[in-house]
Amino acid sequence: MNNKKSLVEKTVSVIIPTCNGEVWLDDLLSGLKRQSLAPNEILVVDSSSVDRSVAIARGHGARVITISSQEFDHGGTRSMAGKIAIGDILVYMTQDALLADDRALENLIGPLFTDKKVAVSYGRQLPHSNATLFAQHLRLKNYPPVSSRRGLADKEKYGIRTFFTSNSFAAYRKSALQEVGFFKDGLLFGEDTHVVTQLLQAGYLVEYRAEAQVFHSHNYSLVEEVRRYFDIGVFHSREVDFFQAFGSPSGEGLAFVRSELHFLFERQEYLLLPFSILRNLGKFIGYHLGRRYKLLPCNMVIFLSMNRRWWTTRIDI
Repeated sequence: MNNKKSLVEKTVSVIIPTCNGEVWLDDLLSGLKRQSLAPNEILVVDSSSVDRSVAIARGHGARVITISSQEFDHGGTRSMAGKIAIGDILVYMTQDALLADDRALENLIGPLFTDKKVAVSYGRQLPHSNATLFAQHLRLKNYPPVSSRRGLADKEKYGIRTFFTSNSFAAYRKSALQEVGFFKDGLLFGEDTHVVTQLLQAGYLVEYRAEAQVFHSHNYSLVEEVRRYFDIGVFHSREVDFFQAFGSPSGEGLAFVRSELHFLFERQEYLLLPFSILRNLGKFIGYHLGRRYKLLPCNMVIFLSMNRRWWTTRIDI
């Protein structure tokens, strides 16, 4: 590639938070070693795993920092790791995202050097081989086969999807993160979308790289979907000033329901159509309960959340 020289002149750190991730870590770290553009550093931040996560990471030559599970914070932990990492480029991954080919990393970080206005790029997430049809559709809908670039001026076209990204496989220019103060501490989740909103407001661009691919999906049950969308509702409620600038998520939700029903109908999975409606009704209820979490009893809030440990430190529920 024409910009290969400029790429190798930059240092790249891959940052992976882990917690009991031995099922995936060997494959993930082996995949990083096979990359056409090898990272200068692999930094694993482990939340006191009780399995072989730390041993596997060290066996692959990763730099390991151990924290207590109580210390982990989606934004704060990633900020801590980013500040001490040696890279000009910070690639954030989750422990269960497996690289799809040996050029995934090179394809991911390429845009950060062809245009200085691009502060973050994120890759395409493909469903694992054991993914349910619901999990397959979610990945295909959120991660299409065509790359795109978005800026603040595109919010009329994309709405709340303008700031969509995922730290399961995303690369940031460290200088841009430093400019906006890295990731926000204390978020229930969504540290990636929050910081991308700040980067967009600072005049930067975000790029979706369909050529940079990982396998990453979850087979959520109906109850897990309700809890996941409850947390999304809480996040939107607590960060309402951010989301008001990009419009309501309701239109996006309706588009997703139509897309999922069409996906199942095309595959003649007619028996799953009622379950699709039930799942999406559960998401709707969970989301709107989350938006109104301050009106609910404390015990109910904790029960409905997928991230129950987060609430143990809150005093405003």
